[in-house]
Amino acid sequence: MEDTFTLLPLHLDPSSKAISCPSVTNAPLATELALLNTTHRSLLTLDTPHSIPPPPLPLNPKRSAAIQKMREQGNASLARKGGTASAANAQAHTQEAIKLYSYALEMALTRPPWEPASIVRDEVAILMSNRAQAHMGVQAWPEGAADAETSVELKPAPGNSKAWWRRGKCLAEMGRWEEAAEWIARGAETGGEDSAELKALGVEVQSQLAKQRERETR
Repeated sequence: MEDTFTLLPLHLDPSSKAISCPSVTNAPLATELALLNTTHRSLLTLDTPHSIPPPPLPLNPKRSAAIQKMREQGNASLARKGGTASAANAQAHTQEAIKLYSYALEMALTRPPWEPASIVRDEVAILMSNRAQAHMGVQAWPEGAADAETSVELKPAPGNSKAWWRRGKCLAEMGRWEEAAEWIARGAETGGEDSAELKALGVEVQSQLAKQRERETR
């Protein structure tokens, strides 16, 4: 059996060098071309001799430093929030922290594809947990719950008990007691049983859940 292929009318943009196929509507093809063009743009930004891609393990130190700096600035903004008596100033500091964490997340998520995915996973897990805390500072409970859950999905193992607690707290603040109880139990099973905050929240949630069930049975 002879190998066959489909000849596609690909177009190379003379200025950007991006490849497209405007005359063919095909979702898988569009996805592959988008990935190819993204990789090409990443290669153009390389700060290496002759723009040659580096080995797969070394990271771009400039990007890592920028991500770390923005995270630290976000943490500093949250710390300043706690030191001000003005509600308006406190909210401004919290919103600034959310913005900084979001910028850092964007940088982490757009690392070149040849850099280790494990590094991206660790960075995003930490930043999502940090941003969840900032969302909680402005009582944005759904956003905080979503960020904390993402952090746990990326790093469920011991060492991420704060993210477990933050989602549980957001669920509790929304009055979703059963979900909060289930979430806290999962967190304890995963390795968060040593977290005093998680334990205390679990007691509070169980108490509120018992009151809710009592009201329902009246």
